[in-house]
Amino acid sequence: MRILVTGGAGFIGSALVRHLIEKTNHEVLNFDKLTYAGTLSTVERVASSNRYRFVQGDICDADAVRCAIAEFKPEIVTHLAAESHVDRSIDGPRAFVETNVIGTFTMLSEARAYWLCLDDEAKASFRFHHISTDEVYGSLGDTGLFTEETPYDPRSPYSASKAGSDHLVSAWGHTFGLPVLITNCSNNYGPYHFPEKLIPLMIVKALTGAGLPVYGGGDQVRDWLFVDDHVHALQAVFEKGEPGRTYNVGGNSEKQNIEVVKTVCTILDRLRPRVDGQSYATQITYVADRPGHDKRYAIDASRIKNELGWEPAETFETGIEKTVAWYLDNQSWWEAIVAEHKADQRRGLSV
Repeated sequence: MRILVTGGAGFIGSALVRHLIEKTNHEVLNFDKLTYAGTLSTVERVASSNRYRFVQGDICDADAVRCAIAEFKPEIVTHLAAESHVDRSIDGPRAFVETNVIGTFTMLSEARAYWLCLDDEAKASFRFHHISTDEVYGSLGDTGLFTEETPYDPRSPYSASKAGSDHLVSAWGHTFGLPVLITNCSNNYGPYHFPEKLIPLMIVKALTGAGLPVYGGGDQVRDWLFVDDHVHALQAVFEKGEPGRTYNVGGNSEKQNIEVVKTVCTILDRLRPRVDGQSYATQITYVADRPGHDKRYAIDASRIKNELGWEPAETFETGIEKTVAWYLDNQSWWEAIVAEHKADQRRGLSV
């Protein structure tokens, strides 16, 4: 199939692009604006494939989207392009509304216009797959899991913008009949993750001798999903999912943030010990919690398991080991990013 991937130079998008080119026979168009968190180095190893194309474009630019769709003629649109960092959404919400809400509206509008011109068979097989987050559901207490029926209760500008985009996708399905799919995933981690999110930030700061800033007491709980597991789930959904359905994708790996940070330190202690013999955990510092910080997220992924046969292959223990090892083996990749964004500040936690 011909698959258009928006945000294909970002973290999850690039993992999907690499997987589709290396492990399937699908053709891929990577449509990406190349913002601060997008870099073509993430897809460099597949860029020479005759099944891969790249177009630099903005999902808010209807003309650019229309042109890319008309030329590539996708059978699947997987929409990953988004502003995704909660801290940045607190400092500057406007970009999140523009990209995540207006951008998704633009993608839906242009996809529908294209879809209406297809023959009946192509219309029936077309899919618009919107990739979202579990943060739209709000915050859990000490027990319970998010299901596909959990009411939306977003708490940050980021999660509010993603909730808005989810609702638009659902509306285009109900009102216009566009064959849409939505997936809501838990926290991803793995190779090529821009070093502002928790795990890559801790690895990079540890290796550069900086403090490891942990919000509050670090007792916030997240369900961790290895990115390669996630892209297998995405493929299962756009190939086999039922239009109009939402599928939650989780890693079955709940961890407190402080547990995650200490695990990273323990692995680094073993794989690259500090020259002074001390543990990287001595670099941990506790900083003021961010506004509106959700306490706990956890996914019930039984629907995608029961209906589509997907479940994560990696445990947190195996996935985090692979992730830390990758950052050690690819130091030049993240060093170049750190150097480029040296002056970048977001809530005092610069890369």
